Amino acid sequence: TCALPILFTTPETLPFAVALLIMLGLGVIEGVGAFLAMSPSEFFDHHFDLDHPDLSGPLAWLHLGQVPLLVLLILFLLGFAISGYALQMLCHSVFGGYLPALVAVLPTSLIGLSTVRGLGGLLARIIPKDESSAVSELSLIGRAGIVVTGTARRGMAAQVKVKDQHGYYHYLMVEP
Repeated sequence: TCALPILFTTPETLPFAVALLIMLGLGVIEGVGAFLAMSPSEFFDHHFDLDHPDLSGPLAWLHLGQVPLLVLLILFLLGFAISGYALQMLCHSVFGGYLPALVAVLPTSLIGLSTVRGLGGLLARIIPKDESSAVSELSLIGRAGIVVTGTARRGMAAQVKVKDQHGYYHYLMVEP
């Protein structure tokens, strides 16, 4: 049988222990940052251009830009560590020994990426988006409007209702 203390301290499971420690460390840092109103997630997302066109194609399936970067990293570490320990426990119970760490890291890395893909997709639907339909006044130039208050004459402004590209109405003061 596989004794858990041996499983966590054997060199063959060292990458998974390190992944768990990094994950816990990131959780503590994020918790302290939230308590101090300085979220490391926001820092990384602000300083790394995740909306860059080069990232949209090959890495879009990992939900980069839709879920905070540190959350995606924690999801990868979680999937990597849990699958690594599960693989090593399975190998120990079937073969009587652990796989070498480098051999075990390859399939568990793929499982970690699939964890990011699956759970990241769920989180992308749940996490609120930072989208805005705000428009500048310049984008309203040339759009037809309806005068709602006053008479539009040179030297005398009138209030006009104008519809923007999102379908929202804006009330502006205009002068012909």
